[in-house]
Amino acid sequence: MTSGTPYGNRRVAVAGVALSDCGRVDEATPYALHAQAARRALADSGLDRSVIDGFASAGLGTLAPVEVAEYLGLHPTWVDSTSVGGSTWEVLAAHAADAIAAGHANAVLLVYGSTARADLKAGRRTANLSFGARGPLQFEVPYGHTLIAKYAMAARRHMHQYGTTLEQLAQIAVQARANAAANPDAMYRDPITVDEVLSGPVIADPFTKLHCCIRSDGGCAVLLVAEDYVPDLAKPPVWVLGSGTAVSHTTMSEWDDFTVSPAAVSGRLAFERAGVRPDEIDLAELYDAFTYMTLVTLEDLGFCAKGEGGAFVEKGRLLRDGELPVNTDGGGLAACHPGMRGLFLLVEAVRQLRGEAGPDRQVRKPGGALPQLAVASGTGGWFCSSGTVVLGRG
Repeated sequence: MTSGTPYGNRRVAVAGVALSDCGRVDEATPYALHAQAARRALADSGLDRSVIDGFASAGLGTLAPVEVAEYLGLHPTWVDSTSVGGSTWEVLAAHAADAIAAGHANAVLLVYGSTARADLKAGRRTANLSFGARGPLQFEVPYGHTLIAKYAMAARRHMHQYGTTLEQLAQIAVQARANAAANPDAMYRDPITVDEVLSGPVIADPFTKLHCCIRSDGGCAVLLVAEDYVPDLAKPPVWVLGSGTAVSHTTMSEWDDFTVSPAAVSGRLAFERAGVRPDEIDLAELYDAFTYMTLVTLEDLGFCAKGEGGAFVEKGRLLRDGELPVNTDGGGLAACHPGMRGLFLLVEAVRQLRGEAGPDRQVRKPGGALPQLAVASGTGGWFCSSGTVVLGRG
């Protein structure tokens, strides 16, 4: 097959997924993590690197993805570097799937890597309080309106409007840590309690430290291919059933409702295009930079009604063996968060659908069957953008 061949509307499969070394990685460069993840994902697929004619990357290099592709020795004829924060990878996956379906590419590699933690520890960079002070942001940054403060303000609005409690938000962190306990790749695996979450140091009211994602190093890769390659795969395919993307705002003054994220749009589009309902989903991998992000995304994807997220997350519903397993690897609150974490959501969803998560943390349906449907939904900025992808097995 050659890129650009008019194959028409082809089905798109996830052929390979992999993580690089994650957690505390002091001796590698971000380029090395990209390469490590890419090699592992290609090996996971069973395909030769020569099939790759599409490449998507963001967050590294002066001319991303050209610089990263060169480092990997790739010469793609389809590229994308759309960067919209944490939702970048779901958006890139949607673009890649559309390109493959249309015949503009046959095999697209998505790859990410970051040494955010190691760079900070070594003094190669400093922690950032905001994304910048140019353009519309110039009207907020001078007043100390930091990135985390935007999330905190939105959480407070939800608490005021719907009676959501700090204890309910803390339950999200507790259950994420419980899911991480059985994940050998997770950075933090010790159990925590609601009281421990609530009693931690305040970062931005109402968030204490454990309401916030961790900072780690790490990378991952996902290889998407046309259905023509499925007979050659090393493992059964996981199919891309539908996707949706949406943007909301940059300045907080332009956000119509602090309790509604753009996932309300991207999720609806993804489910409609996949032909499935939220209540058919077996597990959800959601971007969780902060506990409130998980809660509002659950509402906006339709797993519960608006304002009922607080009650929904209680009673262990998000645990691996809960009513709706969420962030089964521990998420950004416990497993890893090297920056734009959205690609990790796709990796974990695919592993769970394949039944590869391991005996201690594999999600199973009632009766012991493997899950059939998963959703991965990324959030970018301060609820500025969203990308949602529905995946299916078989």
